[in-house]
Amino acid sequence: MLIINPGSTSTKIGVFENHKNIFEKTIRHDLKELNQFNRMIDQFKFRKDIILDTLEQEGFNLSDFKAICARGGLLRPIEGGTYIVSEDMVHDLKNGYNGEHVSNLGGLIAYDMAQDLKVPAYIVDPVVVDEMQPKAKISGLSELPRKSIFHALNQKSVARKVAEELNKAYDKANLIVCHMGGGITVGVHQHGKVIDVNNGLDGEGPFSPERAGTLPAGQLVDMCFSGNYDQQTIKKKLVGQGGLVDHLGTQDALEVEKRIQNGDDTAKAIYDAMAYQIAKEIGSASVVLKGQVDAIVLTGGLAYGEDFVKNITSYVEWISDVVVKPGENELEALAEGALRVLTNQEKPKEYIIEKKGV
Repeated sequence: MLIINPGSTSTKIGVFENHKNIFEKTIRHDLKELNQFNRMIDQFKFRKDIILDTLEQEGFNLSDFKAICARGGLLRPIEGGTYIVSEDMVHDLKNGYNGEHVSNLGGLIAYDMAQDLKVPAYIVDPVVVDEMQPKAKISGLSELPRKSIFHALNQKSVARKVAEELNKAYDKANLIVCHMGGGITVGVHQHGKVIDVNNGLDGEGPFSPERAGTLPAGQLVDMCFSGNYDQQTIKKKLVGQGGLVDHLGTQDALEVEKRIQNGDDTAKAIYDAMAYQIAKEIGSASVVLKGQVDAIVLTGGLAYGEDFVKNITSYVEWISDVVVKPGENELEALAEGALRVLTNQEKPKEYIIEKKGV
């Protein structure tokens, strides 16, 4: 299986033989190269050609691949699982139905290559996975329902692993999974469904290395109408220039930890506050499960920080055991999703746009 995971400044590819990762490479892209493209979709050929060149250089024969699986993009809300990339999905990815994001390129590249090779193309657990219970979607304004946008791929992958370690089937377990990376999302996994989760993309939950998280609504409204900022600037403050970037001028957690070790009290105060907000979100999630929590899972890049993890754990370990699964392992998660379909453990799901009047 060929696995493709486009990132904002890199493209990760992997080759898997069943569960075994036999090749993996992160292809870094120079910002000057990327800046020549006006829209994300314009990077399609550039990224695809680099993938093909890399595979050729490494001696892989494309005809050996039985499937191609890629990170999913901003599609319509769908339940979790492994999906065949269809013409309807390609349509929505190309047109940015739910927004433009680099992950949209994954399904498009996989589909294009798979068409030539006459093999299936899949995506697994994209960020728009929506399994939220209806009452979780209701906010205080009818025009602003809560949305399910989170790190579904990694969350569901580690949830399955932890459930297995607990000798439980994923669809029988109650887990709180906290993905801590550039964005932070805390998902309530009840019997295989993520029934509640904060929108980690643009404005809910803990602040993160680069995102502002939940803000005082009235003060945000005042800022928006102050005349000092345009819409684009406000959005950048929420995503990209919020969180640690705003407070400390960096999104690099390792740099922040070094500052703390060197006696930087401001860095310590901000980092402690981020851990505090994560713990509060986990506490809220435990209420959704009425305290019946099999395990709390900390994952993502920030989970490598031992002191940071200890800080969060000190707040929440009374709720349940805390399991640490650092990193994202997205290539492996994608491969596992495709393999479950190829070995008939699961049926592939279909992405269909309902045609009105038909």
